[in-house]
Amino acid sequence: MLNAARSGTPPPADARAAATGAGRRWVAAACIAALAALLASRGAETAAQATINGLVTGTYFALGAVGLSLVFGVLRLVNFAHGDMLTFGAYVALFLNAGSGWPIVPATLGGVLATAALAAASELAIWRPMRARRAGGFQMLLITVGLAFVIRNCIQLAAGADPLQLRLDVTSAVALPGGLRIGTVELWVVVAGLGALLAVATLLRYGRLGKEMRALADNLSLAEVAGIDTRRVILATWLFAGALAGLAGVLSSAAAGILTPNFGFQLLLSLFAATILGGIGNAYGALAGGLLLGFAEEWSALFVDARWKLAVGFVILILTLLVRPNGLLGRPALK
Repeated sequence: MLNAARSGTPPPADARAAATGAGRRWVAAACIAALAALLASRGAETAAQATINGLVTGTYFALGAVGLSLVFGVLRLVNFAHGDMLTFGAYVALFLNAGSGWPIVPATLGGVLATAALAAASELAIWRPMRARRAGGFQMLLITVGLAFVIRNCIQLAAGADPLQLRLDVTSAVALPGGLRIGTVELWVVVAGLGALLAVATLLRYGRLGKEMRALADNLSLAEVAGIDTRRVILATWLFAGALAGLAGVLSSAAAGILTPNFGFQLLLSLFAATILGGIGNAYGALAGGLLLGFAEEWSALFVDARWKLAVGFVILILTLLVRPNGLLGRPALK
């Protein structure tokens, strides 16, 4: 550090902090510029309504992306089965809500717990034995693809391929100041999703488990030497990622109003985009990336056909990576 000071180069911690701060300023500047353009071209009411819609979309994007980022950050595993875990959680809630008559809140909790259990079971039955056999990254990647197909086809075998929907009141809405409106279901999605994201962010920042997850993400071998029970932390990571996937699945299917066995797979590209946009392996970055991608997709619908929303999200991803190759909140690797 002394040598760095003498040479005029900032120490590593300062460099990382500066990079993160620059990312936050970049996000704020981009959002302000986009809002200014919307206000100038479409008016305050239209821009505000699109922003509300973007908050709904960004909420479940962020939930799914944080779970994806947790697994990658700790295990360096790109989990292509994550989208189908969203589908699994949504179908469990659908069975409890529309099939068994449960209210939506306990049905959602059932979907979250079932998906967390599925993720933990995959760790115990697949990922832990494969790590013990020193399977390479490519083999693990192929297993996630295969697991995605297994989950998807099992769901289709059990529930069929026809579109289904939760038993919710999708017609009522809440009036907001300025003539704005948000559907009751969408309001529930935002409140539940942001509450869960706040709880996860607090746990990762201040909880012992969050600190242990960050230690494993930095250096798994060093964490083991330091006395951290890495098996327990990895299992907890899968539990949290599965729970977030289950909640994201229920909320996204409730907001969309329709559910098919392929809907989680269709969301997967957006979840990957949000994870990379925020800074791959950075849970806070995934949260920011998910929200920003949701806003961008809904804002873009004011200018282009809504069918192009996904493409617009990836254009923003590419442009962002050209400016910040590590993502909005990603930190550059130290040499």
